[in-house]
Amino acid sequence: MNDLNELLTRREKLLGPNLPTFYDTPVHLVKGKDVWVWDKEGTKYLDCYNNVPHVGHCHPKVVEAITKQASTLNTHTRYLHEGILNYVEKLTDTFDHNLTTAIMTCTGSEANDIAIRMAQTITGSKGIISTDHTYHGNTALVSQLSSTNPSNDKLFKYFKHIPAPDSYRPLGEGTSHEYSDIFALELEKSILELQKENTNFAGLIICPFFANEGFPKLQKGWLNPVQDIVTKYNGVLIADEVQPGFGRLGSTMWAHDFIGIKPDIVTIGKPMANGHPVGAVITSNKNMETFRNSYRYFNTFGGNPVSCAASLSVLNIIEEEKLMENAQSVGDYAIKGLQDLSKVYEIIGDVRGEGLFFGVELVLDRKLKTPAKDITNKIVNEMKEEGVLLSKLGINYNTLKIRPPMSFSLKNADFLLEKLDKVLLRNKI
Repeated sequence: MNDLNELLTRREKLLGPNLPTFYDTPVHLVKGKDVWVWDKEGTKYLDCYNNVPHVGHCHPKVVEAITKQASTLNTHTRYLHEGILNYVEKLTDTFDHNLTTAIMTCTGSEANDIAIRMAQTITGSKGIISTDHTYHGNTALVSQLSSTNPSNDKLFKYFKHIPAPDSYRPLGEGTSHEYSDIFALELEKSILELQKENTNFAGLIICPFFANEGFPKLQKGWLNPVQDIVTKYNGVLIADEVQPGFGRLGSTMWAHDFIGIKPDIVTIGKPMANGHPVGAVITSNKNMETFRNSYRYFNTFGGNPVSCAASLSVLNIIEEEKLMENAQSVGDYAIKGLQDLSKVYEIIGDVRGEGLFFGVELVLDRKLKTPAKDITNKIVNEMKEEGVLLSKLGINYNTLKIRPPMSFSLKNADFLLEKLDKVLLRNKI
C-alpha cells in the first residue's frame, strides 16, 4: 500500500487533483494479455470491463500492424496514403444504408464534436437534444450533452435533455410500445421548447444501446417513433456507437441496426484500434460535402497510417476469429447464468444485456425496486478483490456493467459467475 500511496501522491502532484480512479483501493496495472491483466504485485485479474482492448489486450496481430507501419511511415493526411482509404472502405462496408464517407479523429469526443457541428451545418439550426443520463465526451461542446458531468461552459441554451429510457421503471403505464411513444413525445416537447426559444432543432444524439443509462431492454423498433419525430422536424439523428459498436452485441455489427434505426451520422471511438487512440465520424456523401464546404476541418493525427493500420487489423480480427459469433454465444451463456443467480439472490432485480455487454441491476426491494447503490459499489470492490474487474453505471448507479474483450470465453464467464456468486452470498440481504 505504501507504493500505491506514493504513486497516488505523484499522480496528484503531476496530473492534478480529482483525477478519478476505479475502486476504493486503486489497481496498479503493469501487463495485459487477452482477457487478463496483472498488477505490480503479480495479481491476475479477469478484465470484464475494458472495451478498449476490443479483441483482447495486446493482441499480437494489432501489435504487429502498429509496429510494421510505425517502422515504415507515419504522417498526416495532407500527404496521400492508401492506408486511410483501405480502412474507411472496409469500415463503411459494414454499414447497410448510405453511410459511405468518414472523418478520422483521435477520440470519440472529437468525433461527437464534429457530428454536432455537422448536424448544425446541415440544418442551419443550433439546438441539440440528448438524454439526461448520458456521456458523449469531454470537449467544451459535447460536455454540454451530459447532465451527469456538469460543465461550467455557457452553451446550455442550445442543449436540451430528455428522460433516459428505463425499462425496469418505464415512464407511464402500459406496454413497451406505449413507453416508446412517451419517450418520443418527450423529444417532441423539447424540440418545441427550442423553437419557442428561437434556437430551433438541429439533431438528437443518442447511444442506440443507451449504455451509460444502464442498457435498458428495448426491442427492435422501439426507437422508430423517435426517428419519426426527428424526421418530422427536419433534424439529424446521430448514433454514438463508441461503446456498443464493432459487433459487441453479437447479432449485429452496430447497435443502431440492433434497435432498428437509420442514423444520419454515426460516431465511433474507444475500441476501434484496440487501445490505439482513434475515432471517426461516418455519414453520407451529401452530408460530408455540406460539412467540408463549410469547415476547413483538418486533424493532424486523425487518419495517420499507424492508426489506420491498427484499426484495419481490428476489423480483420473480428472476422477471422468470428468474434461476433463468440459474443453472441458467450453473452447468452453469461446472461443465463446471471438469471440463474437471480433465482437465488433477491438483490438482483433485473438481468439484461446483449452479446458481451450485460449486467444486473441490484435493488434493496424487488417490489419497490429500491436501488441498492451503496451495496453495488461494495460488490464492485469485492469483485476486484476476487480477481474480477467490472464497474457500475445506470440512472441510479446500481447496475453492474460487464463489458469484456470480445475474446471472452465460456470458461471466463464461469469464472465471473463463480466469483459473483461468492460475493453476493457474502452480501446476502
